[in-house]
Amino acid sequence: MTSRATSGKASASDQVAARDVSPSDRPTISMADAVGYPTIPCDRETPVSDALTLKNDRLFALVDQHGNVAPAGNCSLGVFEGDTRIVSHYELRMAGSAPAKLSTQVIQPYYSQIDVAVTDHEFGGNTWDPKHAIYIRRELILEASMMERLTLTNFLVRPIDFWVELHFGCDFADIFEVRGWKRDKRGTFLAPIVEPSAVQFAYRGRDGRVMTSAIQFADQPDSLEARKARWAFRLLPGTPVQLEWTIKGDTMRERSHTAKDIAFDDRRRRLGSVYDRWRSACSRWTSGIGTFDATIARAIDDLRSLYITADGARVISAGIPWYSTVFGRDAAITSLETLSLNPRIATDTLRYLARYQGTKENAYTEEQPGKIMHELRRGEMARSGEIPHVPYYGTIDATPLWLVLVHETWRWTGDDALIRELLPNVKRALAWIDEYGDVDGDGFVEYASTSSRGLVNQGWKDSGDGVPFPDGRLPHPPIALIEVQGYVYDAKVRAAALLARLGEHEASQRLAKEAAHLRQRVIDAFWLEDAGTFALALDGEKHPVPTVTSNAGQLLWSRLPDTDRALRVATTLLAPDMSCGWGIRTLSARHPVFNPMSYHDGSVWPHDNALIVMGMSHYGLGANSLPIIVATTEAAAGARHNRLPELYCGMERTGETRPVQYPVSCSPQAWAAGALFMMLQGALGIMPDAPAGAVHIRNPVMPPHLNKLTITNLRVGASRLSLHFERHASRTLVNVLAVESSAEPVRVQIEFG
Repeated sequence: MTSRATSGKASASDQVAARDVSPSDRPTISMADAVGYPTIPCDRETPVSDALTLKNDRLFALVDQHGNVAPAGNCSLGVFEGDTRIVSHYELRMAGSAPAKLSTQVIQPYYSQIDVAVTDHEFGGNTWDPKHAIYIRRELILEASMMERLTLTNFLVRPIDFWVELHFGCDFADIFEVRGWKRDKRGTFLAPIVEPSAVQFAYRGRDGRVMTSAIQFADQPDSLEARKARWAFRLLPGTPVQLEWTIKGDTMRERSHTAKDIAFDDRRRRLGSVYDRWRSACSRWTSGIGTFDATIARAIDDLRSLYITADGARVISAGIPWYSTVFGRDAAITSLETLSLNPRIATDTLRYLARYQGTKENAYTEEQPGKIMHELRRGEMARSGEIPHVPYYGTIDATPLWLVLVHETWRWTGDDALIRELLPNVKRALAWIDEYGDVDGDGFVEYASTSSRGLVNQGWKDSGDGVPFPDGRLPHPPIALIEVQGYVYDAKVRAAALLARLGEHEASQRLAKEAAHLRQRVIDAFWLEDAGTFALALDGEKHPVPTVTSNAGQLLWSRLPDTDRALRVATTLLAPDMSCGWGIRTLSARHPVFNPMSYHDGSVWPHDNALIVMGMSHYGLGANSLPIIVATTEAAAGARHNRLPELYCGMERTGETRPVQYPVSCSPQAWAAGALFMMLQGALGIMPDAPAGAVHIRNPVMPPHLNKLTITNLRVGASRLSLHFERHASRTLVNVLAVESSAEPVRVQIEFG
């Protein structure tokens, strides 16, 4: 292996990060001169399903199948640090014919390998029969910066003259711009700095902050311009040549003053160790079925990759590319899904969201005292006040979901100290429900946006048309969603249990009475007898929105319906208009507004289905839910990388091996990655009660594609459990393999009937 740099690294004097240039000393330039095109050409969201996705902490990259970001400014593609695109053009060009793709692999969430080849056509080969002769491997790795290692090998029997060019640029686009947001004004671009082995881009945002992006070359180019590096060399037969470079945004530049760059293979080893430790801390789920086990393994790695560092804390982000930040609802639901995998996700989420719990009233950000935030952004548009996400609190469900998570985490961990720590936040969240959540004093929690840049719909179906009447008409606010009433009911039941544990019996009894009263009021106001389900919502006039949706299925998860109504809801969900063969649709195909390609009006969401499966298990309907689990695992098996996406289209399944992709679905997405763990927990009937020193396994059932499943390192309280489930015809048997504990071990109680 040879490198064109004698030392393998650029000298310190060549590195951009080694010297600071005052922004005031640099001339400003037009955007066209800065990045090679006049505007950010994002008129609409563009498909990302074919992109290669890499992620580590606050850095993520989306490149095409050849490893490029091309053409310049391509919507959705790029290298992003937080909410800012630090590379908007990244294109490798080389001598000879256009390279042919051999393979692309995302080997780990942070590491990909792309293999291409150039024919011998322009190097003396047979023009009638050109053969692949020059092999090029591109390796991309993300740590705090993105590093590429390019390896070229000549498989001809003679040396050839060859050249490579890397074209690059940076538009510093905010993630909202990349999605299609049209801004009235942008900031100011500063003239790039070109040094012998580096180029630095800089941009002064409308908030006055100067952002930078730098590309540093370990192998000094023969020529280097503001948007292009070029190397020319002799390729000897069978002797590989390597080139390396690193792309750094603001975060890595800050570290570069004190930290030395790490070699490519050392980065791989270091990140590999990080992921090994994460896997060791998680429960392990093995079936012996290759595709199923690969799906589980991918989900575990994806969840680790979606962790970000924010304000000195570690917390799960929502998804790539659009939601690489903290969302209250997403983080809470992901945490609930994955308590059986790793309770750390939940404890990190609880503490982080508590830190940002609302303290004042602000109509623009929709902050209110006690309210849990919706979304936190750190890009230029948020910093300059163009959007209210600093954070933005426009969610009606994050607060009750956070309360549910507090209790469920306690059920898994038995951590009384955590409950005492969060008790002030719990009380403020309960106060928000009563004082602010009920907009018009009718006893239901509803929403009506107060922000000029806020969301119209503020439940999990938050698209503009996500809460329709059957004919497509949209209700007027305030809107009371059915699943939100379930969340509130569940939150009060659970908070009552927590307060009783802490000796606050009067408050506990009051909450229990409020929950019982709410339960009956929901049944009276929302139940649709003819449809056999609950209305999607009540509109501002308190009229039911009688649309048959999956939202009512989430009500089962909250344990609100009586047994008879729960069975009818389950039957409605499993009917052909709702169950398409790939899972439960968000909306019935019988309604005129149904659209299987829409975001919320006919699509299928794995996390939604997970909550429905868990809800069915609460009513002894685990066996009824098995088709949903089968459909979800088959969707994952047919997906790229065995990865469940955020959602997929709700067309009826007619023998296909995979569902129709939704074009801008996030992947990986946290609550999609967590979905199967909740589904399996529900089907297997695993119900923890760490405070009582027990774990219950009630009426376990297994889907027909699994004959056995072993779970090890399952944490309940201070204990670690190993359980083996095996299906025999219609019965599923359980064997407790081991219970290890540093304290009194939990009792495993297996219950049938």
